Amino acid sequence: MAKKPTARTEFVMFDIVYEDGSQRSNRKVEASLLGGLDGDEPARAAIEEQDRLISEKSGQPPLEIKSIKRSGK
Repeated sequence: MAKKPTARTEFVMFDIVYEDGSQRSNRKVEASLLGGLDGDEPARAAIEEQDRLISEKSGQPPLEIKSIKRSGK
């Protein structure tokens, strides 16, 4: 018997520039969070949450985000 296909999660990639001038490329955000009236603004909250989790594991304070833009634009 064939298996049912699993639900596929689509992602949008973002380039992040931090206040200290450092940059991170290709940060993933679920496409389902984006769109609507807010556009890409919900991506900031999702990336800040990712940064918070990373900083907890590394013991370093999270950096302030200066700008966010979609990768490849």
